[in-house]
Amino acid sequence: MDVLAKEKKINELEIKISEINDESLRDRLKEDIKKYKNDIMHKLTPWDRVQIARHSARQVSSNYIEALFDDFMELHGDRLYSDDESIIGGIGTLNGLPVTVIAQQKGKSTEDNIKRNFAMPHPEGYRKSIRLMQQAEKFNRPIITFVDTPGAYPGMAAEERGQGEAIAKSIMYMSSLTVPVICVVIGEGGSGGALALSVANKIIMLENSIYSVISPEGFASILWKDSKRASEAAEALKLTSYDLKEWGIVDKIIKEPIGGVHNGFEETARRVKQSIIATLNELKNKSRIRLREERYSKFRNLGFFQRFNLHE
Repeated sequence: MDVLAKEKKINELEIKISEINDESLRDRLKEDIKKYKNDIMHKLTPWDRVQIARHSARQVSSNYIEALFDDFMELHGDRLYSDDESIIGGIGTLNGLPVTVIAQQKGKSTEDNIKRNFAMPHPEGYRKSIRLMQQAEKFNRPIITFVDTPGAYPGMAAEERGQGEAIAKSIMYMSSLTVPVICVVIGEGGSGGALALSVANKIIMLENSIYSVISPEGFASILWKDSKRASEAAEALKLTSYDLKEWGIVDKIIKEPIGGVHNGFEETARRVKQSIIATLNELKNKSRIRLREERYSKFRNLGFFQRFNLHE
C-alpha cells in the first residue's frame, strides 16, 4: 500500500472514530491511530516521498511568499516576449531586509494549474528570472528562489523560443552573481528546469521534497521502457532530501509534519523562515567576490568528486 492509500485509510478511520459516542473508547482509538500514523509515516520509501512532494494539497510557492515576506510586490514580464505565469518574482522584505524572490508556481486548482502551465516554465519565465537577478545584483539584494517544478516545458513553442539557451543562460548568470543566493526546494525539483533557479550558495530542502535530473517515470521509460517501474526508479535515482544531503548536494533539510507540509503548514513556514534568516546571517559578512567563488566551487565539486575527494 502506497503512502496516499495509507493517508486515505487514516482519514477514513478518523472520521469513523469521531462518530463514536463512547468518549473513553474514542480516546483509545485516537491513540492507536496516532501510533499507527507515526509508524507508517516514519518509514517512507523514496516513491512515498515523490507522492508527498506532488500531493495535491501541498502548499505552493505563493503560500510561502505570503507567509515569509512582507510588502511583496510582484514584477512581470521578460521585456522580450511575455509574462510567464509559471514563474513569479518580485521584491519583498524579510525581517526588514529587502530581498528578491523568484519562485516556480504550481496552481491551486485545475484552472490555476492550466494558467500556470503546471509550473513548467517557458523560456520567457527564465528570462524574467534573469532580469530580476540582474536587478538584485545592481541593488545588492539577496536572492531567494523557491523550486517546485516537474521540469521546464518541453513543447515545440518553448523550443522555438530557445528553451535550452534560456536555461543555460540562467545557470550561467546565477554562477556569476555576487549577492547571496539561497534556494529552497519545496516540492518537485525536476531536471534543468529546477537547476536554472538553484545555482545557489546554499540549497535548503524540505524533508519530503525531491530533486533529480529526471522524473522517476521518465527514468523508468528510458532505462526499462516501462514507466510503471517508477517506484523502482525513485529508489535508484537517490532523489530524496536525505540522499542529497549525504552527497553534499543540499546543505540543510527542514523537517515536515507527519505526512507532509499540508498537515502543518504554519510550523513548516516558520522553520523555513528561520532557516533562510540563519543562512543569510552566515553569508552576510562574506565579500561579494567570495560569495561568487564559493558558489562556483560548490557546484564544481558536487557529486562524485565531492563524495570521494578526487578533486584534490
